[in-house]
Amino acid sequence: MKFADVPPRIRLLLAAMAAGSFSVSVLLTVVGLQVFAITSRELDLGLLGVAEFVPILILSPFTGTLADKFDRRKVYGAGLLIDSVAAGLLLIYAATSPTSVGPILLIVALYGVGRAVGTPAGRALPIDLAPQESIERIVALRSLTFQMALIIGPIVGAFANKASHVLPYAIVIGAQVLAMVLLSRVPASGTDQLSTASGPRQALTDAFEGLRFIRKTPVVLGAITLDLFAVLFGGAVALLPAIVEKRLDISDVDLGVGVLRAAIAAGAALTALALSIRPLRRRTGRTLFLVVGVFGLATIALGVTRSYLVAAAAVIVLSAADQISVFIRSNLVPLATPEAMRGRVLAVENIFIGGSNELGAFESGATAALFGLGPAIVIGGVGTLVVLGIAWFGFPALRETDRFSDVIPPNASQVRSSV
Repeated sequence: MKFADVPPRIRLLLAAMAAGSFSVSVLLTVVGLQVFAITSRELDLGLLGVAEFVPILILSPFTGTLADKFDRRKVYGAGLLIDSVAAGLLLIYAATSPTSVGPILLIVALYGVGRAVGTPAGRALPIDLAPQESIERIVALRSLTFQMALIIGPIVGAFANKASHVLPYAIVIGAQVLAMVLLSRVPASGTDQLSTASGPRQALTDAFEGLRFIRKTPVVLGAITLDLFAVLFGGAVALLPAIVEKRLDISDVDLGVGVLRAAIAAGAALTALALSIRPLRRRTGRTLFLVVGVFGLATIALGVTRSYLVAAAAVIVLSAADQISVFIRSNLVPLATPEAMRGRVLAVENIFIGGSNELGAFESGATAALFGLGPAIVIGGVGTLVVLGIAWFGFPALRETDRFSDVIPPNASQVRSSV
């Protein structure tokens, strides 16, 4: 499917998500640079991940219910609005020439609230709107637009931060407003919605239904669990400011980090482009295990090297491997889930994925504080490989999954055949 053949509603959705992804990449790049400039401590970079993850952990089961009960476009837009408020607060604080990271951590927690609200609905929307015969290509195109935004965002963020500590947040707010405007023009998907009664008891029942579904579905449980524990030990990317300054000996840390983050996005974008042209359709389970292994080995290489070029190559390889893993999981999990439950299942997945990324960042920061920067990264890569070996024997249903269509529930309502 060429981009020109993509239905207009999906093109609008992809454009909105690209603007939102660009804003995220600018914000996270700049916050990391500013926090490290204040304290020069790797642990504080890890604490940024924790501050973002805690609201996701607490709120996601309930925000997933919102994504199943209400129009997912509006729920996703509400998440963008909260993120805009957080960016505005960061802008105001940056204008005061801050010397403490405490307020930044609190504002990043508010940003985590926005992620908790918007992510389950946003993850479900491409599957809801995609014609069934082209789901894999739509998911790959979504990944491609996401990664293209991540290529541009870190460079824009790094240069904007050099000009002014306030300017990056103004750019973030502008991108988030654009995303909300584009999203408002996306038509409704017409998917099934949750229609249970209101009340605290029912809210708790609905919230934890997604967790029960995952526990009873081995392929979904295996895909999410593998990602959680593998990336939990491979969160070295959060340490890029410290890696560039202390191990790669680059004088311009802002530019060095920006280029490496762009390299990460470039590796993922080229992989997403390849998948959009030739989607993976067979041996999906074994391919997932293979790319997680490559991710672990590339993480070890990043921890060992003191060459900027080798580090750039390592992050490109690990990001390409991660992109294939994301592509497989982004197809398997929603397709294995009935329409009216996707928000809650993807909300639980958001906790796991948020845990693997944000807590992985904290693990890397804490390990670096204890053992040193290089050994911490190597330990993380080895941990990823150990988890891979355990999962190979622990999740045979995932390992033997062949086609994505194999996981579709026989009696579940699935995506529409046309839009």
